Amino acid sequence: MANAELAATYAALILADDNVEITSEKILALTNAADVELEPIWATLLAKALEGKDVKELLSNVGSGGGGPAVGGGAAPAAAAGGGAAAAPEEKAEEKKEEKEESDDDMGFGLFD
Repeated sequence: MANAELAATYAALILADDNVEITSEKILALTNAADVELEPIWATLLAKALEGKDVKELLSNVGSGGGGPAVGGGAAPAAAAGGGAAAAPEEKAEEKKEEKEESDDDMGFGLFD
């Protein structure tokens, strides 16, 4: 990362640590005070990306792995309706079935035919 990008990130962390709203003006003020030239667009983009987010919470959940994409789009509505326990085994069976259907052996040819 470039020094300016790091400085903008550190400025946002400083603001979050002091419980101050993260704005592009405040990021620019901190980077200017550190004698780092930062284009205003980058401060604006960073401020918009962090708008409404709890930066401290984001930092504490860095390695938790809970933010990954859901597998199989149909499981979420079933879980919301109360059938989440029954939907999980069906989903696994469905995934295995799809993998088997897409196999080269099922199409009549294999790697060594």
